Amino acid sequence: MNVGRNDPCPCGSGKKYKKCCLGRMAEGLGASPMQDLMAEIGRKLNEGEFSSLEAAQAELDTHMHQKNSAPLDDFHGLSPAQMYRLLHFPFESPDLVRFAEDFEKLPVAPVLTLFALLADALGENNGLKATATGNLPRRFCQEAALYFLGEEQYAERIRYGGIRSELDFFEMHSLRLVAELAGLVRKYKGKFVLTGKCRKKLASNGVGAVYYDLFRAYVEKFNWAYCDGYQEIPFIQQSFLFTLFLLGKYGNKEREQLFYEDIFLKAFPALLEEIGPRPYQTVEETVRKVYFYRTLKGFVAFFGLAEVQATSKEILCKRYTIKKLPLLDQYISFTV
Repeated sequence: MNVGRNDPCPCGSGKKYKKCCLGRMAEGLGASPMQDLMAEIGRKLNEGEFSSLEAAQAELDTHMHQKNSAPLDDFHGLSPAQMYRLLHFPFESPDLVRFAEDFEKLPVAPVLTLFALLADALGENNGLKATATGNLPRRFCQEAALYFLGEEQYAERIRYGGIRSELDFFEMHSLRLVAELAGLVRKYKGKFVLTGKCRKKLASNGVGAVYYDLFRAYVEKFNWAYCDGYQEIPFIQQSFLFTLFLLGKYGNKEREQLFYEDIFLKAFPALLEEIGPRPYQTVEETVRKVYFYRTLKGFVAFFGLAEVQATSKEILCKRYTIKKLPLLDQYISFTV
């Protein structure tokens, strides 16, 4: 009665078996739903309730199918099988979710505003010369930051130090890295240039044509943990589509960040057991902060899928509200 390491866990978590009950058993974390199930089947086998190992396997298969096909309250209507697809095959599950690759009107999103600034500069100047450290020129970053942030935010940004390099304008730095990962920008003979693929897309459908490329590179290739000082926790990035599902379902109403954080923690409680402690912060506090800053503030807002607004001015204990923007429903269609 074998369950493959990469199969959906029979406990119904939506995670792979090796990342769920198998891992719990290996680490001695106590009885898991899978252990209880196997013990029950073993008991029935020993007591002769099954005529053969094949019959026991059929019982296990039936249980797995029923468990993985039933919607769960903690997944807000998704079944474990559907969650498994969203987590592991987000772009290969058209029966669950579809992504628009073109738009009737130009999407409004910070990531596209930045890309348009970069693309215009690269196209008009036949590329931009990379600095000695391999970054975009300082003058371009300063001008782009002023346009992107506006005079008031720009003044606040440079209050304690100007934009001396691409790294001081981190939004552009992230965009440039993602654009390279997406195959839209590359370095050629010491210059940043637009790729042929990018030029073709821009010429045919404008800057909106690269939204899908940037989106997919950001969730699949870009490291969300880059330079934020927290632990990696790759599962938070892997679960991006669950958050978009939640926003599609509940995002019409402005809700506090805690609403989405609470759902995430309740859906994946085992994640807390995989995170190491930090000084002056509980594991739950760490996961909440990482989830909010990487998923909601760093990803969802950057791609124009939701508005993330601060409701307080405290530096250390800021609170935010989240509300979906029209682009979310224009770009992503869930069929569940």
